[in-house]
Amino acid sequence: MKKLLLIFLLALMFGACEKDSDQPVKAARLPDAVRGKRVYMGTCIQCHNSDPSKDGPVAPAVKGASEALIEARILHRAYPPGYTPKRKTTTMPAFPYLKSAIADLAAFLS
Repeated sequence: MKKLLLIFLLALMFGACEKDSDQPVKAARLPDAVRGKRVYMGTCIQCHNSDPSKDGPVAPAVKGASEALIEARILHRAYPPGYTPKRKTTTMPAFPYLKSAIADLAAFLS
């Protein structure tokens, strides 16, 4: 009985293996919004509220901010052409090291 159970388990294990198991395994990538939330919680809540739909202690609510607005503010300390800011301030510094996270932030804030 033990031999039969062992054979069954081995057959089950080998049957579950991928046929192309010689292909390299790709690292799982977190969804954009999850990565964006990590960036937001680690950097942005110093001035913005941890709930992006609410005003923060220094900065306005950012829920729904477009990718163009996020890029302009983070990289250039500016606003996109034709945009009317909620608050006319110059306190937000540039964060050039976040360039690769702009799309993720936009996904989180959408």
